[in-house]
Amino acid sequence: MLGRDLVTRLERAGEEVAGYRRSDLDITDPAAVRATLRLRTPVVVVNCAAWTAVDDAETREEQAALVNGRAVAGLAAACADHGITLIQMSTDYVFDGRARRPYREDDPPSPQTAYGRTKLAGERAVLDHLGDAGYVVRTAWLYGAHGPNFVRTMIGLERRRPAVDVVDDQHGQPSWTADVAGQIIALVRSGAAGGIYHATSSGATTWFGLAREVFSLLGADPARVKPTTSSAYPRPAARPPYSVLGHDRWAKAGLEPIGDWRRALQGAFPELLSAFAAHQPS
Repeated sequence: MLGRDLVTRLERAGEEVAGYRRSDLDITDPAAVRATLRLRTPVVVVNCAAWTAVDDAETREEQAALVNGRAVAGLAAACADHGITLIQMSTDYVFDGRARRPYREDDPPSPQTAYGRTKLAGERAVLDHLGDAGYVVRTAWLYGAHGPNFVRTMIGLERRRPAVDVVDDQHGQPSWTADVAGQIIALVRSGAAGGIYHATSSGATTWFGLAREVFSLLGADPARVKPTTSSAYPRPAARPPYSVLGHDRWAKAGLEPIGDWRRALQGAFPELLSAFAAHQPS
C-alpha cells in the first residue's frame, strides 16, 4: 500500500523514482542490493519492504529477523558506503502498548512480539550505520487502496453481514498511506535532521470506532457494529492495547504532522470505494 502510494506521489510531482517489487529485488540478497544501488545511484532510498505477518513471526522469528533486521542492516551499510539517505519504515509494535499517553519518539522501546523485536533491530541498524543520513519513520494502523487492510475488510463486511463484532479495547491512529507518503516526501525535502519520526494521523480511536466510522461513510447504520474485547479473538501475537504515537519531532523539523484521522478517512473514501469495486467479481 505505502510503496505504491509513494511512487504515485513522486511521479505526479515530476520526480525520478523507481519502485521495486520483491520479484525485482530481494533485499535479503546483499549483492543484489549493492548492485542495484550502483546501477541506479539514488539520492534517497525508502525501504517499505518488511515481514508484516505479525502472527507468523511468532513461530518464524528467524525468517522475520532476516527481512526486518539483517537485510535492513545490509541495506543501511550499502547506503552508507554510497552516501545515500535511507528512510526505514517501522511500527508501533516496538513499544509495549501499555502507555497512558502518546509514545514520544525518544521513549524507550520495549517490544512484546517477534515482529516488534525484528523491526526494532532494523531501526537500530539504520541509526547506527547512517547517523543524520538515516531516518526511521514509524507508522501504524495503515489503510489504503492497494492491498488488504481493515477499512477494506469493513467495507466488504457491511455488504455481507447484518452486524459485525469489532474489538474496542485497542487504541490507535488509523493512517492513510497516501498521507504517510506525503509526510515522507516532505521530510526529505525539508532537510531535517535524521532520527526517528512518527507518521500517523492525529487523534485516536479504537478498531470499533474506526469500523463505525466506515459504516457511517457507507450510509449504513453504525449501530450494526458491536463492541467486543481482544480476548474474544485470541491471536499468537499480542496486539498492543495502546498504539497512539506522538508527533513532537515534526515541529522541530518545521513540518506539520498528519491531520485528524476522521478527516483523512473521509478524503480517502472515494478512492477506497473505487479500489474495492475494481476487485469485486463481475
